Amino acid sequence: MLVEMTELMGRQIYTPDGRLLGEVDNVVVDVEGSKIDGLYVGETSPMLVDDSRATNVPYRWVAAVNDVVLLKYFPKRVSLKKAPARPAPAEEDAVPAR
Repeated sequence: MLVEMTELMGRQIYTPDGRLLGEVDNVVVDVEGSKIDGLYVGETSPMLVDDSRATNVPYRWVAAVNDVVLLKYFPKRVSLKKAPARPAPAEEDAVPAR
């Protein structure tokens, strides 16, 4: 069954264990390869993604598309790792203002 890209918009996405991730807000397209690269979810479930942050689900994780999108893989939980804080430059290393 072929599905048009526009038909994916608004469909609910479920993880393999039946948890609702969110709805398809946009489709990420690989123009050079003429294929769908991913499904963009603007607001995700806080139970699955920290702070309900937007995420792009790789299309290779999609198992089936019908009335809903069913994933064959999704991590247990998506956490955001904070980058380590960079130390401020020492005064002798600072460049003088002109």
